[in-house]
Amino acid sequence: MKKKKMTLATKNAIAGYLFILPFIIGFLAFMVLPLFQSLRMSFSEVTVDPSAGGFTMVFANLKNYNEVINIDPDFKILLIENLRGMLLDLPATLIFSFFVALLLNQTFKGRGFVRAIFFMPVILSSGVIVGLEYNNEMLASMKDVIQETTNASSITTVLQDMLVTDGTQSGELFQFVFDLIDHIYDIAIQSGIQIIIFLSGLQTISVSMFEAAKIEGCTAWECFWKITLPMVSSLILVNVIYTIIDYFCRSDNEVMDYISTSMISKMQYDLSAAMAWIYFACCLVIIGIISLIISKRVYYYE
Repeated sequence: MKKKKMTLATKNAIAGYLFILPFIIGFLAFMVLPLFQSLRMSFSEVTVDPSAGGFTMVFANLKNYNEVINIDPDFKILLIENLRGMLLDLPATLIFSFFVALLLNQTFKGRGFVRAIFFMPVILSSGVIVGLEYNNEMLASMKDVIQETTNASSITTVLQDMLVTDGTQSGELFQFVFDLIDHIYDIAIQSGIQIIIFLSGLQTISVSMFEAAKIEGCTAWECFWKITLPMVSSLILVNVIYTIIDYFCRSDNEVMDYISTSMISKMQYDLSAAMAWIYFACCLVIIGIISLIISKRVYYYE
């Protein structure tokens, strides 16, 4: 009897599982138990008791969730501001990274060097460099000098003053653009991985498809909408999920800082666990809704 040969799809599936096997082992070994422990804490009243092994837990139903949502004055405000910032940065990050990937996919001299420059934010976003950036006295003094010289906290303040002087009404659209300008540095820092993902997708598109389209008389604009964008639409979904998770787990996240402070400084393990699970649930809901919307427009090339 001849052995049945594995199909290409089966081989690719096996290779994929082998790549993620270290993460699966690490998750089962080190993260499953703390997750269940944290979930149990969120439904319990936790009291620190060294004689009992560290702390004791008494089931308290939804008391912690009720206190976090209805009594805590700061958590909801920080959570709403964090969600608003995510909805602002998400489209800006995707558009910026896709535009840069399109530019880096072109043929020009020094392309490898330019690609390395755009990937530098990923390296510079490491913990040491971030600490130097936020604690750099020279950058802080430069910012103070600019503010004292221009009497404006940012470039958007100057633009807003000019528009108001000219009688232009600055509505929500103007405010959205001004917020994007204020966050352009953060957007560029956060776009390194997304640029690489988009660039890898663009490089998989067959050149013959564009050649056939040009023979048929398609313009560059039509090729973009009919070939380029549909072919990388699946990667848009990947980058959306990655960007959302990356934003929720950033080192300067105020919600994460608030949860950490409640747990470490105030030793409120029960309340901090409830906050963490609410935050986690919000992240899952947003990812689910956005993924459901985008997945209907994704084109998979066979």
